[in-house]
Amino acid sequence: MNVKERIAAMRSLMKEKKIDVYYIPNEDDHLSEEYTADYFKCKSYLSGFSGDSGCTVITQDFAGLWTDGRYFTQAEGELKGTGVKLMRMRQPGVPDALQFLIDATPEKGVLGFFGEVVSTANVKMLAAALKQKHASIVLSEDLAGQVWGSERPKMPEEKLFVLEKKYTGEDAKTRIERVREAMRANHADVLVLTALEDPCWMLNIRGNDIACTPVSYAFAIVTAKKVSYYVDSAKLTPEVRKYFKAQGVTVRPYAAVAEDLMGFHDQIIWADLSKLNAYLYAHLDTSNSVLNAKSPIELFRAIKNSTEIRSTKHAHVKDGTAMVKFLYWVKQNVSKGNMTELSAQNKLYALREAEKDYIEPSFETIAAYQENGAMMHYTATEDNYAEVKDRGFLLVDSGGTYKDGSTDITRTIALGGLTAEEKKLYTLVLKGHLDLMAAVFLHGTAGNNLDILARRPMWNLSIDYQCGTGHGVGHVLGVHEGPQSIRNFLPTAARPSHVLEEGMIVTDEPGIYLPHKLGIRIENELLVVKETKNFYGTFLKFEPITYCPYDVDAIDPQYLEQCEVDQLNAYHQMVYEKISPNLAGKEKTWLRKVTRPITK
Repeated sequence: MNVKERIAAMRSLMKEKKIDVYYIPNEDDHLSEEYTADYFKCKSYLSGFSGDSGCTVITQDFAGLWTDGRYFTQAEGELKGTGVKLMRMRQPGVPDALQFLIDATPEKGVLGFFGEVVSTANVKMLAAALKQKHASIVLSEDLAGQVWGSERPKMPEEKLFVLEKKYTGEDAKTRIERVREAMRANHADVLVLTALEDPCWMLNIRGNDIACTPVSYAFAIVTAKKVSYYVDSAKLTPEVRKYFKAQGVTVRPYAAVAEDLMGFHDQIIWADLSKLNAYLYAHLDTSNSVLNAKSPIELFRAIKNSTEIRSTKHAHVKDGTAMVKFLYWVKQNVSKGNMTELSAQNKLYALREAEKDYIEPSFETIAAYQENGAMMHYTATEDNYAEVKDRGFLLVDSGGTYKDGSTDITRTIALGGLTAEEKKLYTLVLKGHLDLMAAVFLHGTAGNNLDILARRPMWNLSIDYQCGTGHGVGHVLGVHEGPQSIRNFLPTAARPSHVLEEGMIVTDEPGIYLPHKLGIRIENELLVVKETKNFYGTFLKFEPITYCPYDVDAIDPQYLEQCEVDQLNAYHQMVYEKISPNLAGKEKTWLRKVTRPITK
């Protein structure tokens, strides 16, 4: 079936079930906000939009796809001819998707969705609002799954593996005790772990259920005396079974988590209702009290220990080596006329794969030539790619997951024939990137307090990049991690602001995106470190831990301050010292050339 036929089938089922409005989010049963297994990609199946963000809403006379500014250009193309309307999130006149559900549900009407992929927090909010309209909610019908039918992908059954203590710095028993200390401090009897990364971090376990994210579909429940891990038995190797037994972990079937939740009575249960799906919440006995708060592991994961920091820096040296080899390859081969976005991304995949302890990409590589660079999450495919010519820009956003750390880096490469305007735009992006990287700030500062440093050069041209400036990065986990971020939007309950703490890692990635013309983005990872402590408090700063040169061929120094030139030269000297020992011959000579000091 094509998209129109799928939506028609949905509407037929909605009529049969007497459902007026049906909501299909991007999330899985763990409420993952971005990357999910193919099994859960119902939003994309129904709308035809392949991006990892947003939701689809269907009524009898409307079908809409909500997504954010990173995907507007991509969505325009993918939705063309489908009858699905693009709803540009956070743009004037575009209602919030959940508010649209409330408004679109008629008096005494019915709103439907599948409760396993919608959070308890959202269900409570929707139920309260719809009560005013005497409307009801049906959350037991997976209509999208019924339309998809036998063609729907199966749930993954990839094997688990143990991440050794030499990479994590703590064994599982130590981490479990840290979790129990947090439970005691918050007077919680039971902690329900639903975010995919949390059990992985606590137990030093990793999986391969989601492309580019080394996690496994699993839940965990922690009490004062027991840790239960819920996972499909097909994922357990003999070594992992032995490991769990040694750590005192009880392994239970994946689906048994609902049954076990029913067994708690008169307990204080710690669960983040924004991460606990409505189906599981319905299994909690009313005698329990719910402590609705974020899992303590979210902050434990975000603040890296000394071993994780050392390991991550080592991963970045390997990653920087692969990136420098890639940049050299692009510069030497682009004029030969046989380069495409696809061959470029495949070359970079191969270079990373050659590095020691490499696991997989940390996300799908974005290798986007000229106008394709304006689509922030564009990915070339076998059926859709552009030739790369010796003029303009190639934007490459990529990363690797290694046993010692995860990386995320963007470089925009000058291929030749840049105009004065293109050089100006590149330099202004670099200026914002450098200015944020140079920030010194008091402890208590959150990312939204610093965002203007990166955005100011673009705002001075009345240009905005319509997305956040930076996100946290997990340690051999998700490449996008909270609670820390750098963004200009006002904090909300769904996206609260969080103080930047020593040991956190954030990205610094401003950009300029001119639809159907070009895209420029420059990204490093930054480690939050201590600057000094004095009468005024504790000052923090950023240490760049991405080691790869910027493109000096694209820089127009007249737009940089002398302090920015000095900062750029110092960074390039560090890159050469870190990466050159891993190179030889022409590659090493080229790196020396492109990290040479520049002047105004």
